[in-house]
Amino acid sequence: MKNYAQQVEEARSFLEERLPFVPSVTVMLGTGLGGLVSAMETELVLEYGDIPHFPVSTAPDHAGRLHVGKIGGTRCCLFQGRFHYYEGYSTKELALPVRVMSLIGSKVLIGCNAAGGLNLNFESGDLMLIRDHINLIPESPLRGENVDEWGPRFPDMSRAYSARLRELARRVGASCGVLLREGVFVAVPGPQLETPAETRYLRLIGADAVAMSLVPEVITAVHGGMKVLGISVIANVNDPDNFDPIYIEDVIEQAKKAEIRLERLLVGILTEYEDYE
Repeated sequence: MKNYAQQVEEARSFLEERLPFVPSVTVMLGTGLGGLVSAMETELVLEYGDIPHFPVSTAPDHAGRLHVGKIGGTRCCLFQGRFHYYEGYSTKELALPVRVMSLIGSKVLIGCNAAGGLNLNFESGDLMLIRDHINLIPESPLRGENVDEWGPRFPDMSRAYSARLRELARRVGASCGVLLREGVFVAVPGPQLETPAETRYLRLIGADAVAMSLVPEVITAVHGGMKVLGISVIANVNDPDNFDPIYIEDVIEQAKKAEIRLERLLVGILTEYEDYE
């Protein structure tokens, strides 16, 4: 059985042989957020199952395709669907696509997901720029032997989310009429959704939104020298003292309702990205 570094290199070689260019930006989409592909001038589409050592996405509404092309003039790749710790994958496995793209030469990761709102000032359908995160997934994608060529043994996470990219997002949001919240994201293992007591605890430790994804990919991106922009679609907001049941079907529905505004925001960001960089 091949070790992780060998798997990464084989996936990298496979993609480098097929990519029409090195994507400047890697976009990772989550639950209910696959509609951005319609804004892309697509040059290549690959099924995850055709890429060596890529996991298979089993999460609801995750198509499992890699699209490569241009959005707003920026060369990018778009991962339509991601992988999760709760599916049984290690954090190394679920972050493998980001690791591969960092080695190919992609400079920026834009990570999007659907999240539950913890901040009672938020509303369903809001978009939240991630300022910082709390990781409660009990494994780091950097656990084990470090590959020095990939990144440092102890990467600094004090500026994991790029202030300049958040500034760009705020400016684009203001110009295209998309309201942006900002806050701290917390990642939990799942797949069960939070109890009222857990929701109260997550608010107490300083989180504004919660989901079961993104942070392992962000850690991997930072380790590989990528800049990161994180955006959560707030699918629901729950007051732990007046708690409503949470159903994944409702999360997907609310995320889809926000797709048009997220698409408008991302197209604007990618249109201005090259000049901004």
